Amino acid sequence: MSLVAVQPGFAQRRPGTTVSPDVRPAPPIINAPQPTAPVRSDSVGLVTGAGDSLRVAAATGKGAVATTVKYKAQDSIRFEVQNKKAILYDKADVNYGEMNIKAALITVDYSRNLVTAEGKKDSTGRAQDRPLFKQGAETYQAGRIDYNIETKRGRITDVVTQQGEGYIHAETIKKNDLNELFGVRGRYTTCNLENPHFYINASRMKVIPGQKVITGPFNLVIGDIPTPLGFLFGYFPTPKSTKRASGLIMPTFGQSADRGFFLRNMGYYWAANEHIGVRLTGDLYSGNAERFGGWRGTAEVQYITRYRYSGLFSFNYSSQPTAQLLSSTAVEASNGYAQPRSARNFAVAWSHTPVARPGGGRFSANVNISSNNYYRQNTYNASRALTPAFSSTISYSKQLRNAPINYAVQLAQTQNTQTGTMDFTLPDLTLGVARQYLYELAGLEARGRFYEQLAVSYDLTFQNRLSNNIPASAINGGAIPLIGGSSEASIMPIGFSNISKLLRNSQTGMQHRFGISLGSYTLFKHINITPGVNYGQTWYFKSLEYEYVPTAQAVRADTTTGLRVLQTLSTNLNLGTTFYGTVVRSGTHKIQALRHKVTPNISLQYTPDLTNTNRAFQTINLTGGTSLVDPLTGRTYATDPLLPRYNGFLYGVPTSTQAALIGFSLQNSVEMKVRNSEDTTGITPFRKVSLIDGLELNTSYNILADSFNLSDMVLSFRTQVAKKLNITITSTFDFYQQDSSRRPINKFLWQQEKWRIARLASASFTTSYQFNPASGNKKSAIPRDVAPVNDPTLGSPNRIDPYEDYVNFEIPWELSTNFTATYANQGPLIARAGRPRSSPYTSASLNLNGSVKLTETLRFGFSTNYDFINRNPAFTSLDVFKDLHCWQINGNWRPFGNYRGYFVTIAAKSTLLQSLKLSRNKTFLNN
Repeated sequence: MSLVAVQPGFAQRRPGTTVSPDVRPAPPIINAPQPTAPVRSDSVGLVTGAGDSLRVAAATGKGAVATTVKYKAQDSIRFEVQNKKAILYDKADVNYGEMNIKAALITVDYSRNLVTAEGKKDSTGRAQDRPLFKQGAETYQAGRIDYNIETKRGRITDVVTQQGEGYIHAETIKKNDLNELFGVRGRYTTCNLENPHFYINASRMKVIPGQKVITGPFNLVIGDIPTPLGFLFGYFPTPKSTKRASGLIMPTFGQSADRGFFLRNMGYYWAANEHIGVRLTGDLYSGNAERFGGWRGTAEVQYITRYRYSGLFSFNYSSQPTAQLLSSTAVEASNGYAQPRSARNFAVAWSHTPVARPGGGRFSANVNISSNNYYRQNTYNASRALTPAFSSTISYSKQLRNAPINYAVQLAQTQNTQTGTMDFTLPDLTLGVARQYLYELAGLEARGRFYEQLAVSYDLTFQNRLSNNIPASAINGGAIPLIGGSSEASIMPIGFSNISKLLRNSQTGMQHRFGISLGSYTLFKHINITPGVNYGQTWYFKSLEYEYVPTAQAVRADTTTGLRVLQTLSTNLNLGTTFYGTVVRSGTHKIQALRHKVTPNISLQYTPDLTNTNRAFQTINLTGGTSLVDPLTGRTYATDPLLPRYNGFLYGVPTSTQAALIGFSLQNSVEMKVRNSEDTTGITPFRKVSLIDGLELNTSYNILADSFNLSDMVLSFRTQVAKKLNITITSTFDFYQQDSSRRPINKFLWQQEKWRIARLASASFTTSYQFNPASGNKKSAIPRDVAPVNDPTLGSPNRIDPYEDYVNFEIPWELSTNFTATYANQGPLIARAGRPRSSPYTSASLNLNGSVKLTETLRFGFSTNYDFINRNPAFTSLDVFKDLHCWQINGNWRPFGNYRGYFVTIAAKSTLLQSLKLSRNKTFLNN
């Protein structure tokens, strides 16, 4: 609609329309003369006495208003020309540059450049259309707003505004021209309700939008109940961007049974740049009057380069007393340490993940090295504390462009925290050449000839392995002693003083593998024949030389250096086919078809005798016709026994004896075709359902062996029912008889009086089932292997994720089961005096994981394991999760075991107030 000039004190109104001065023809522009009196300010710093500022056109530079003022209202606009005011009624809206004000009633006093906004009350007394002030990215909801568009200062009463993750409620806020806010009787909270569940109550506060909130003395109010918790000042960063910032890390305090009172995870986070962040934290323990409690330090470096790589490096070191400082029956009965405590422990972890790029090399690292007791003594995380072994790898691999060559270099380390054994592979080098067809190498053109299928491939492996596990100095299973050796293995401590010993005990070797493919052919249209030749060499750079010493009744072994080449050669011929058995039903039956797929395969492999070529064994010359007698067992060896030259070497001793193997394998799978009841479009009326994923049988027969020609038969079965029930069975069957001491006899079982074909030697059975009726494709309700939020190893920089992020309350209940059992036939079960008969079942355990939704915001979960062989639960954990809108409660109880204990934590969800939490725990660390 158009606006026309009106008399003072009157307004033109059209119900249900919007009144706007920007619609032509324009409203009258009132140009008041510039005041001659000095400019004065009111109590809130709003400049008065200025000239006319309500202009539609941009200012010419002489007026106070620098840009166009746009205003509109749904009901009407009233102009008071003499008072130089415009009053906007019902859903009024005023825009001036980046400033926007919306309210039920807005008054524009252009004589003072002042905009006043107020709400209104409905018939029930509730406030409606409360003023909403926006300036840039900042938004303020208030009861009343007074704003000077010239000085950009204002007063806002009963205000609510969001700063970062927090919300500010204040009785009165003054805003200056720098956009800083000064509040009186303010409340700071991360709860987004009008009446928040909790807040920090402060008489005064200063807000710098996008940067920080600073308060004077404050106290915490929970549920409108003031608490004595507070401090002399408050500081809350409210950054707009996600850019990291440096700052102090506040510690947690408490008492530990083994080290006294403590301050944990105090330190500093340094955001070096946009790619690197450094976190330095430490723990300090008071100890007692006699001993210092120790300390722990952590250094973490996180780095990331977008589209290239990311990684995290951490180093942890702890020093503590070897005995507990506090003495009590409760503590001593539940200290939970699986091994003796050590004074100094360390842990190093490094993960480097590259972004795959075509044609480029790939460097990756996954390093985890620690002292045997570090995680047992410094973490409540069961997955780390109970892990018996760690492994580390650093690798680089690359596929050469325009060449069939790929290579990889890897450094590897394995560590057993139970035994203290550490093995290093420095380095592990592999080089491969993809299959190359001979006619292409010769430059010939393809003409469909048989020789065009001839191809060759090559693989090279080089390893240098070191270990601190020194094996027993004996051969033939420890029966033949060595001079100067030990009959027991030992663990060498890792240190600079032992580097020379580690190098002397290193194992170095290289393997070359050539594969010659002679093509693939079809016989009788259905049988596929694939012949091939494999040739390989194993290179060692030292060997063992033996000499029998009659006076010592032992053998002396000397290590000689030099290149040693061991060869392997084999030819193979594979014959295989596939046939099907199908049953088809017509009509509207649920099951339309059933198909059985059978894949038999027969392999022939011949290996020549290379004993004389490889010289892998040495014959000891015994003088005087004497025999070698083991002084420990009394076992007598024949004259001139054969001893291995490469005993315990890296790749072992390749098979040099002549062999001719006939192998047989049979693979089966069964599936059916059923009607798809979920299809309503007719596009996919049928679907396939697998009944048996695999039923496989494997065995072989060595024609040239002098005994035990027939190898064990391996039978495996696997299936999945309804995508929830998984069953896997693997078994081994033996065809030979056993004597009373369970040693095999070279006679088949069908040759005995009570004949049978085979005996079950070993078996394993694994089944799992997922009970989850309403989950569908949703994530699990309760996360597994999650460390407690008040784990002593976690500090304030670790985010406490919002409860909804990792607990799915939409799933009413779920249960996951896993049962595993292994069987080993030990021959006749013999009952010994005072002891029960031994069981052939070596292990049998049941794992249960589940959760149930008790209420809309309360969930209970559990994880347990029961060992049927030892008849005890191995590990049990009970979890409780409670959502309190802006708070969360989680608890965990481990009723028994080395890591028994409990913890309960109530904490604010916001990362900004992640230190605002109350934790109670009783574990082996602070019982």
